[in-house]
Amino acid sequence: MSLPHVPSVALNDGTEIPQIGFGVFQVPDGETTTAVAHALDAGYRSVDTAAVYGNEAGVGRALAASGIARDELYVTTKLWNADQGYDATLRAFDDSLAELGLDHVDLYLIHWPAPARDLYVDTWRAIGTLVADGRVRTAGVSNFTPAHLERLLDSSDLVPAVNQIELHPGLQQRELRALHAAHGIATEAWSPLAQGAVLADPVITGIADRHGKSPAQVVLRWHLQLGNV
Repeated sequence: MSLPHVPSVALNDGTEIPQIGFGVFQVPDGETTTAVAHALDAGYRSVDTAAVYGNEAGVGRALAASGIARDELYVTTKLWNADQGYDATLRAFDDSLAELGLDHVDLYLIHWPAPARDLYVDTWRAIGTLVADGRVRTAGVSNFTPAHLERLLDSSDLVPAVNQIELHPGLQQRELRALHAAHGIATEAWSPLAQGAVLADPVITGIADRHGKSPAQVVLRWHLQLGNV
């Protein structure tokens, strides 16, 4: 069976990330292995999890059972707020790798800036260490505002390759995407379909009807043509 072609986006560190990935937010660990296995069978090669999801082990089981070569897979996980700080980040990453059963991840994200803790700069320094050690291929962040990004850029030579944010036609994040473009940071969307809320929008349904596509296909095409992940 031929697999569908999934375009990639070039990142500022010289790597590439598939534009379409399979996320496992709110999937119980016991169901994650089957869900990821079905996604891999359908042609997905990028899988997005997080420590706080509690299903990294389920992802790892599916990857191990798939027989797919590691260099054909793209695995993202995220550091939870309670584990921020230099030493805590290194420990938490070791735990995530053990859960996943991998020797490296392709993309490691700070899940939230958690500014009240004021540890994300030290956390970023730890992720830089993991990149230098070869255990993280690409370093990124999630849910960072312009102010959080500017502080990281001022404090480190390591520029985030990705900022994963809520993004869909109802929340287009123009200011943040402009900052990303200025610094070569890729924009990755979580909730790209707004949990289905945008699929009944009359503009979107009208475009879908004219082109013989589903509203979800129209919204995903919008993301792809903007260069989002």
